[in-house]
Amino acid sequence: MLNDFRVIPGVGKSIAQDFIDMGFTSRNQLKGKDPEQLYADFCHLRGMHIDRCMLYVFRCAVYFVSTPVHETEKLNWWYWKDKR
Repeated sequence: MLNDFRVIPGVGKSIAQDFIDMGFTSRNQLKGKDPEQLYADFCHLRGMHIDRCMLYVFRCAVYFVSTPVHETEKLNWWYWKDKR
């Protein structure tokens, strides 16, 4: 199961395990999810505020699984940082 999530850019062993801990069994279950809600749920699951970089990874992951043709620059988690 870990390897299914590790196909997502920016997702290593630790973040793959985080998705599993959140109840996901496949990366395809992330299709159409709200990254901000995933981040809120993850903070709640861990019982603390998590660095916003995790939100950026969630944004990238949802883009990756929801979009059939990817723009290369959007496959970097830092592309998904909050715009100021």
